[in-house]
Amino acid sequence: MTAITPQERDPERVNIFMDGVFAFGLGLDLALTEGLAVGAELDEDRVGALKAADEVGKATTAALNLLARRPRSVREVRDRLHQKGYDPSTIDAAVTKLEGWRYVDDTDFARYWVENRATHKPRGRRLLEQELRQKGIERELVRETLDEAELDEHTAALDLGRAKLRSYAGLEPPVARRRLASFLARRGYGFDVAKPVLEQLLGEGSTDEDDIDPR
Repeated sequence: MTAITPQERDPERVNIFMDGVFAFGLGLDLALTEGLAVGAELDEDRVGALKAADEVGKATTAALNLLARRPRSVREVRDRLHQKGYDPSTIDAAVTKLEGWRYVDDTDFARYWVENRATHKPRGRRLLEQELRQKGIERELVRETLDEAELDEHTAALDLGRAKLRSYAGLEPPVARRRLASFLARRGYGFDVAKPVLEQLLGEGSTDEDDIDPR
């Protein structure tokens, strides 16, 4: 190794030169951790290991940047790293690091998701289950999280329905009932929740499961 120079565009990375020729780039932290110094001998295996470790470092940094915006499930992190072109072994190593640091944890993520939805975008258990499963959360963990949350679906659906009903002013009662039923269904509330909410807001009426269409 004949030279180690800082990269112009990224001071957190260095260029490694071997026999006077640029060989590869490395994260500065990795170079320091590995004790690289001018004059050191690097064989092919060592170079390969350094490059692989550098890829893991870059993937980990990319994941941390993603997690800075909001918590993510393990699948979300894996999918995003895959989209960025990292190979499976690099992704595995990066995710293992993140899990060790507790930056990704599906149990914590599931709780965050349910709490965030309850605060900002209330929805029924059925839709929450669907969303969490789409994010790669195991079915049993989804059920445990929702049971733990003790969702008050009736109150949430009632508040949503009351707010939505204002936009139906002027509609015939049967039309308003059908539209509100469909709205609640799209928010993940089942017939057992939607029917009493509709009756509370619109009075007794003929509401059957066919009226509650999630489309």
